[in-house]
Amino acid sequence: MVFRNSMGGRRRRGGFRWQIMLLFAIGAGIYYFANQETVPITGRKQLRTMKPAQEMQLGLQSYQQILNDNRNNLVRSGEAYDTVQQIGDNIARAAEPWDPGFNWTFNVIRSEQANAFALPGGYTAVYTGLLPIAENVDGLAVVMGHEIAHALAHHGAERMAQQNMQRIVGAGVSLGAGGMDMGSQRAIMGVFGGISQYGYALPFSRSHESEADRIGLILVARACYDPREAPKLWERMGAQAGATPPEFQSTHPSPSTRVQNFKEWMPEAIEIYNQNCSRKI
Repeated sequence: MVFRNSMGGRRRRGGFRWQIMLLFAIGAGIYYFANQETVPITGRKQLRTMKPAQEMQLGLQSYQQILNDNRNNLVRSGEAYDTVQQIGDNIARAAEPWDPGFNWTFNVIRSEQANAFALPGGYTAVYTGLLPIAENVDGLAVVMGHEIAHALAHHGAERMAQQNMQRIVGAGVSLGAGGMDMGSQRAIMGVFGGISQYGYALPFSRSHESEADRIGLILVARACYDPREAPKLWERMGAQAGATPPEFQSTHPSPSTRVQNFKEWMPEAIEIYNQNCSRKI
């Protein structure tokens, strides 16, 4: 695009202003290194700005809303309810060394969804559609351990902090491209969006899932559920899922990747199990 200046001359729009981008990148770096916390069990450093009490309050609000939305489908007694309560209590005890003060709560929701979740604060629910795939108590413990691991690792708070950092960098890219013509701006922001999605956000989500798999496996072993059920469970989950997108396009590792990871972690989990449980494997 070409403009005329006040003297009647022609002024061409400039290129990308790297100085602005550099300032925002420095700001993002300061934000990152000033807010480092440690993930329980794995010891990984994570970006986190929210206090555990804030996380738990948000978790409770979300949990109450979910239960209210499903109030006619809450399972309040029976074998499934009792099993979920027992597994939850055992995993909560196994998690005591890393528990920031969760108010452990376990519910069963009647639904065809093959899913479960645990929110910050220990607010946990299992959908009945998961039970046939879990197949047995150990399989159900693997899923619940994985979900509880997300809460213990503060993954939700970390995700929010990482999104804030992405917005800082994105603002720098947008302002840096502000002196360019609209076509160039759109092209640059499109490239930034693609890099953010496939080079950052999706790999970041997959790393959370893998970390929750590992932490969950440790919790399962400490709670004296057979950790060897984990790869079997994910083989069943993979068969149930059918066709899935390529791993690089997904928020989760592929079932085959998860199975391989579990096999690599299994010697540690079996050692922990044998140290904590009367029945050896």
